[in-house]
Amino acid sequence: MTLILLLAAAYLIGSVPFAILSSRLFGLADPRKYGSGNPGATNVLRSGSKGAAALTLLGDCLKGTLVVWLAARLGFSAVEAAWAGLAAFFGHVFSLFLRFNGGKGVATALGVLLGIDGWLALACLGAWLLVALLTRYSSAAALAAALAAPVVGHLLIGSMPVTAALFIMAAVLFWRHAANIRRLLAGTEGRLGEKPAKSVQ
Repeated sequence: MTLILLLAAAYLIGSVPFAILSSRLFGLADPRKYGSGNPGATNVLRSGSKGAAALTLLGDCLKGTLVVWLAARLGFSAVEAAWAGLAAFFGHVFSLFLRFNGGKGVATALGVLLGIDGWLALACLGAWLLVALLTRYSSAAALAAALAAPVVGHLLIGSMPVTAALFIMAAVLFWRHAANIRRLLAGTEGRLGEKPAKSVQ
């Protein structure tokens, strides 16, 4: 029962939509109504406000880290903390406050990785940065980091339950990026720094 309460609380924390909150704070349009329509930091950046995008990125990342850190502080095992992080990730992707819609989960996933193991987060961030610099595709960078997470996590931690949580997170990230993958293959994916103005009505 205690573990169920932990997972429920983690899901609720993960559901907090920082893209919507930061956009309102900066007086911006709802990020679901322009660009890709995704309530995440990359799309908020397309509004032209780096401050709002940075706040979104920080909030989405920290909620993943916070959940794992709190679980450990409350005496839960490393495996239970990792699964609490997965619950927070699912909260972001299927936010209760956005009618079970949400962002793609990249920043929250990074936060979860940071809570689990700093070296794991650093390795995946390195994969993201390398691919982003080489291609200027945020989506390709996210997919590279997702691929790295369960592999590096298994090598560093060696726990199958933790690796399973990382694998599930990576699989969901790929599923959430299905449209991006199609655009990457078609050569129509937007690059970092571009500002599409069209609304996604």
